[in-house]
Amino acid sequence: MSGLRAASSDEAVLHVHAEPSLAAWDRYVAAHPDASGYLRTGWADIIAGAFGHRVRRLVAESSRGIEGVLPLVQFRSRLFGRFAVSLPFVNYGGVVADSPAAERLLLNEAIRECLASGARHLELRHTVQRFPDLPSKRHKVAMTLALAADPDRQWQGLDRKVRNLVRKAEKSGMRLSNGGAELVPAFYDVFARNMRDLGTPVYAPGFFARILDRFPEEARVFCVFSGERPVAASIVCWHRNTIEVPWASSLREFNQYSPNMLLYWSMLRFAIERGFTTFDFGRSTRDEGTYHFKRQWGAEPADLVWEYWTAPGEPVPDLSPKNPRYARAIALWQRLPVKVTNRVGPGIARNIP
Repeated sequence: MSGLRAASSDEAVLHVHAEPSLAAWDRYVAAHPDASGYLRTGWADIIAGAFGHRVRRLVAESSRGIEGVLPLVQFRSRLFGRFAVSLPFVNYGGVVADSPAAERLLLNEAIRECLASGARHLELRHTVQRFPDLPSKRHKVAMTLALAADPDRQWQGLDRKVRNLVRKAEKSGMRLSNGGAELVPAFYDVFARNMRDLGTPVYAPGFFARILDRFPEEARVFCVFSGERPVAASIVCWHRNTIEVPWASSLREFNQYSPNMLLYWSMLRFAIERGFTTFDFGRSTRDEGTYHFKRQWGAEPADLVWEYWTAPGEPVPDLSPKNPRYARAIALWQRLPVKVTNRVGPGIARNIP
C-alpha cells in the first residue's frame, strides 16, 4: 500500500493501492458510465502477455468499495527510455473515478510510481481534460457515427459515391468473410504489409490472437478477399452500445477495386444487425487521409485529450511518426522486404505505444 489517503465529499476515507480484487475492478468498470471496455482487466493482461510489459492496477477504495481505477503499463526501452501509459496500443484509457478526490489520488500515486521507477513521463489517454494543471495534446480525434435503426436506412443515408464504390467492389468479385481467430492470419497478412508501406513497425501476430482468444464474444475479424488473397481486413471490438474498429488496413495495389469500401460497409451492416447504436471508426489526425475517409461515411470528430506528467526537465514526449527525427528511419523501413519487417518489427513496435 502506498499510504495515500484523502476524504471524499461525504468524509469516507479513500486510500490508493495496487492490489485490487480483479473481479471487483471489472464490476466497477462495467457499472461506470465513463469507463471504456479497455479498462477491463483482460486488456491489460493481453498487453502484458503479448508485449512483456509490467502492468500496475491502481485503485482508489473506501469503506464503500472501489471509487476509482487507473491501469498503468510500464515501458523500459533502450530506444525510448522508461515511461508509463494508460493505455498503450488502444485509443482509450486513463483515470475513471467517482470524484475529483479519487482522480487526484490515483494520479499522485501514478506519479509516485513513475518517479520510483525512473520513468521520464506518464501518458493518460482521456477524452476530456481531467487535470487542468497537466500539459495535454489534442493531436488526434475520435471519429464516431450514430447508426440508423436498420441497414437499409443507413445505406440510403450514404453519399451516392460511397454506395457506388461499395457496388464496384462487389462487381469486381471481392468477397467478405467475418469470423474469429481463424481469420487472424489473413488479417495479419494485410495489416503487416500496410504497416511496412507506412514505415511503421508491426505488432506481433500474437497480440491480435490474444484479443480474439480473451474476448471471443466481443471481438471479430473482417476480411475482404480477391480470389483466395486477403486484400483488406479489420478487427472490431465492442463494449456496451458501441462497436469500434481500432485496426484496419488494405493493400494499395487493389485500391482500384475499392475493397476498403466493402469492408467498412460490411462492418456497419454487422453493427446495425447486432443492435449497436454507435460506430467508432478509431482515431485519426484531423484533415488527413483517414480523417476524410471516415467523414465520407458520416463520422463526426471529437478531440481526444492525452494528458502528460513529465519528470523535471523532461519535455512532453513525441513518439509520433511525424516527428522529423524519425523521417530517415521511416523511409528506410518502407524499402525493406515484408519478411524482414515482420521479423524485426515486433521487437520495436512493443515499445511504441
